[in-house]
Amino acid sequence: MTVITIAPTDNPANHPLPQLSGSDRQWQGHFEAMASPCEILMDGIDRAQAKQALAYAAKETWRLEYKLSRYVPGNPVDQINHSHGDAITVDDEIALMLDYAGQCYELSDGRFDITSGILRRAWCFDGSDRLPDHDSVTTLLQQIGWEQVLWQRPQLTLPEGMELDFGGIGKEYAVDRVLLDLKHQLTDGCAVLVNFGGDLACSGPRKNGHPWTVGVEDHRRTHEASQTLSLRGGALATSGDSRRFLLKDGIRYGHILDPRTGWPVPNAPHSVTVAAPTCTLAGMLATFAMLHGDDAEAFLDDQDVQYWVQRSAPPAG
Repeated sequence: MTVITIAPTDNPANHPLPQLSGSDRQWQGHFEAMASPCEILMDGIDRAQAKQALAYAAKETWRLEYKLSRYVPGNPVDQINHSHGDAITVDDEIALMLDYAGQCYELSDGRFDITSGILRRAWCFDGSDRLPDHDSVTTLLQQIGWEQVLWQRPQLTLPEGMELDFGGIGKEYAVDRVLLDLKHQLTDGCAVLVNFGGDLACSGPRKNGHPWTVGVEDHRRTHEASQTLSLRGGALATSGDSRRFLLKDGIRYGHILDPRTGWPVPNAPHSVTVAAPTCTLAGMLATFAMLHGDDAEAFLDDQDVQYWVQRSAPPAG
């Protein structure tokens, strides 16, 4: 493997450097990115290979974070969001994200819309009881709608005042991208699992043929697992409101917003975890299910995938 080092320019957000632990050809790497703890598990390689693989994973994830974040001045997303209605030419990677976002919009009947991030101006899901007023949400709805975006590869025209936000698909894409690259770089027989904040994918079973053991977070106790799953291949992704919500008059408002109304989806589960061949697909299905509210389970049944849904227990009596 090519020796990889991390220079300051590779870590523009100045995250702590990645840390590697483990022994006996079983390694755990940790770093921070995309507002999440990131973990790389490697089974079947020596320490030098594991150290280089971890350095590559961190460098690539930080690159994607810098490129796709809406908070970085001058990056591609910032240039798009400040294009003032002018056409802008994007590179192949951003084009891939835009193609996928358009597919998600169509497949979800408008429930998934990367122009809806602007609703953060009205909503702050900090666990308080502060709901926005209806007028402020209604005003923002005028600046939401993928159908208003002109996208013909490689040119994008975003109407004045609108914004794009890749937050709903960026982390899952990063998991798949990093795993694919590590599979190509590491020696044959090495097993790898990439876990970014609970969205994860693996190359296959562990070196000894055993599955990876993965915990599904309990929405009531966010540092505990409600159950454990055995993963031999593919990916898992979770969408939920365990950390981001509002509570007003006994009603919990989760952070999954319907872009057609600007308000949280009524009766959505606390969390949905989906198993799929890729993290990108698993994440899409988990989010779509949350956006279906009461019908989350029926939607997932129609997709013929394994899933785990957590809801509040019905009131006693």
